[in-house]
Amino acid sequence: MKIIINNSSMVPIYVQIIQQIKAQIADCSLKDNEALPSVRALSKDLNISALTVKKAYDELEADGFVTTVHGKGTYVNGNNSEFIKENRLKEVEDEIRTAIEKADNYAIPREQVREMFEMLIED
Repeated sequence: MKIIINNSSMVPIYVQIIQQIKAQIADCSLKDNEALPSVRALSKDLNISALTVKKAYDELEADGFVTTVHGKGTYVNGNNSEFIKENRLKEVEDEIRTAIEKADNYAIPREQVREMFEMLIED
């Protein structure tokens, strides 16, 4: 598993870890039931606090991407491809909703937004 931390990014380090692990699960570079590095090992490799790694792992577990077995480690959840697909759909839906809200704030008519959307889909 490869994680690259950008210390100059405005994105918190634990969020960078979450995003990269989710991406690796989605592209199957992290396989179902594969063990993640221990919190201590990953924090040492990245030269960051173990609490930061723990926070990332806890959020990944809360979102259903990994499972932690006390005393054994943290593993990629098996058979979560449908969950990943649903999560991606929700992310796209949220982005579209944000764009619609921005258009509303700029007083751009909904019909014009629909036309833009259709035009962008065709590209």
